[in-house]
Amino acid sequence: MNETWDEISCHVPAELADIVAEYLTELSSNGVCTENRVVDAFSVSEIPESLSTTIRAYFPSGETSLARLAEIETFLNGLSGRETGYRAVPPELSRVSAEDWSTSWKVNFKPLRVGRRLLIVPSWESIEPDADDVVLRIDPGMAFGTGGHETTRLCLEMLENIMDTMPLMHAPSVLDVGTGSGILAMAAVQLGAQRVCALDIDPQALEVARENLAANGLLEQVECSTTPLESLDGSFFDVILANILAEELVRLAPYLTRHLVDGGSLVLSGILAEKEALVRNGFASRRLTYQNTLRQGEWVAIRYMKEANA
Repeated sequence: MNETWDEISCHVPAELADIVAEYLTELSSNGVCTENRVVDAFSVSEIPESLSTTIRAYFPSGETSLARLAEIETFLNGLSGRETGYRAVPPELSRVSAEDWSTSWKVNFKPLRVGRRLLIVPSWESIEPDADDVVLRIDPGMAFGTGGHETTRLCLEMLENIMDTMPLMHAPSVLDVGTGSGILAMAAVQLGAQRVCALDIDPQALEVARENLAANGLLEQVECSTTPLESLDGSFFDVILANILAEELVRLAPYLTRHLVDGGSLVLSGILAEKEALVRNGFASRRLTYQNTLRQGEWVAIRYMKEANA
């Protein structure tokens, strides 16, 4: 079956890219694709600053895409009114096949080091890892999570630090909320977790996660489920990872806290820097102690520890 999708492209100033990408992610529920730059330079300092970028969102083909196009144009025009000197460019609508969408990005996905030991490798690449490397083979398909995005890297770095500082001989349990490609769940197992549960309400994303887990020989070590966090049974976890949108994190705050053991670590990511205060305020009333914030680009990840009952 050659399924087709409608692609809506937005050409925006680089400083508005994260705002537009977050809006399109919420609107489409399918993630977005940000234009990759092709450069010819020997060092980062030689790369000229990009003044604009293209962000693409995908919707099932049909009449609803025309409504989405108008909605997106209204949003961009609203930004034009807020940003001095910015004149909105109308978004463009085109049609692509699911096969083209799910494979065209592969040319820019290369092995990537994250933290001290994590090495993320595309499933089609051959590498020679170092002795201490924790190798994660990944083919994200149409699910979020190659490790290249700042939000995923921040989560992986926090997870590695948490696992490295666990008490000796303690194999923790880990819950990955919104698992996407399954990359965080795989890292948790490889870093020493005993029980790992991966949740995603998108069945297609969960299927991608299962395929990646199988490719890494980890399928039997991770429980995969489309059960919403709100409906999860009375399970409790030493570590909970949630790499989703800021507003959804705040909505899920009571459930994330409920399923965390006393003394457990909660890692929140998918948060634009400008929304850090929103998330911090949303978790302020919970039985949690703020630990630290990591930052990369326009994104942040926040770590909390659950307080013991008095």
